[in-house]
Amino acid sequence: MPIEKYLPKPYTSLPEKGSVSWESPSNIALVKYWGKYGEQLPKNTSLSFTLSKCKTTTTLRYTKKETEDFSFKVFLDGKESLDFRPKIKTFLERIEPYLPFLRSYDFVIETSNSFPHSSGIASSASGMSALALCLLSIERKVFPEMSRAYFNEKASFLSRLGSGSAARSIEGPMMVWGEHSQISNSSNWFASSYNGKVNPVFQTYQDTVLLVDIGQKKVSSTVGHNLMYGHPYAEARFEQAQGNIVKLQKILETGDLDGFIALVESEALTLHAMMLCSMPYYILMSPNTLKIIEEIWEYRETTNSKLCFTLDAGANVHLLYPESEKEAVLELIKEKLFVYCQKGQYICDTIGLGAKELVH
Repeated sequence: MPIEKYLPKPYTSLPEKGSVSWESPSNIALVKYWGKYGEQLPKNTSLSFTLSKCKTTTTLRYTKKETEDFSFKVFLDGKESLDFRPKIKTFLERIEPYLPFLRSYDFVIETSNSFPHSSGIASSASGMSALALCLLSIERKVFPEMSRAYFNEKASFLSRLGSGSAARSIEGPMMVWGEHSQISNSSNWFASSYNGKVNPVFQTYQDTVLLVDIGQKKVSSTVGHNLMYGHPYAEARFEQAQGNIVKLQKILETGDLDGFIALVESEALTLHAMMLCSMPYYILMSPNTLKIIEEIWEYRETTNSKLCFTLDAGANVHLLYPESEKEAVLELIKEKLFVYCQKGQYICDTIGLGAKELVH
């Protein structure tokens, strides 16, 4: 796909100063993306649920300046954070060709999460997409004729350059990222709303996140993706993921909950299996992650529940289940599962519709 479409026309003028705010959700992949090439492009297609309550809220304040370097300060929950500066500077460098005004402003980035940072709820996805949306909103002030479809597509394209999974946080309720022969609107360059048929049972699906470990991950996702280069099982994994996309399409259309459980749990365990046999190998699950999985399997066997789990690149567990089982699953959490969570913390979430601009 020619990326020239994201290069703007010359700016005739730029606003002197202003501010813009967006909230952008996290997302949880059902078929996982693990392994990339080029500039943040996926080696396989992924398909995700967009979440609703797990989100980042970012306000971007901007003031015109004369100097030629990037100038920005980052505040997390009201406190200046130097830890984010390297990642944000890399992001600005990557997206500068598509937003050439970036060196023209002093930026103040004020951001907060509705969940603990580095908790395995893909804060980079919600955080980088929220920032991309704020920056693109400045360009939209110059080109107010910009269509919403183009705005969302370019926002996803830019978000990808900050965090691959951030591409999937712009819209909802289900997003596909990565080219696939069976999905007509799929692309490696940006994510788009899944256009296949979806049974009503999946349109109100629940996701309760059990916070097993809310500390910094021992191995970052960036390092993990890089370890797929030369991985002995990488090509087989990419092929498996592409096949699972086709299987998931049928499952989503028919409402096959047993098929959904088998595929989603297999995808989660395969993701971590790839980590276990990387070189160097590493483990992001914890003993409590495994205890929760065993409890879920036992519960399902004794109750015929359709509760299942998925995992991100961390120790926390996402419980996925139909809305009709909401009360029963919350009882299970209170009776058995919360003891495996750090400080008993968990977040009840559901499928959402994507990012939203906040009016000042």
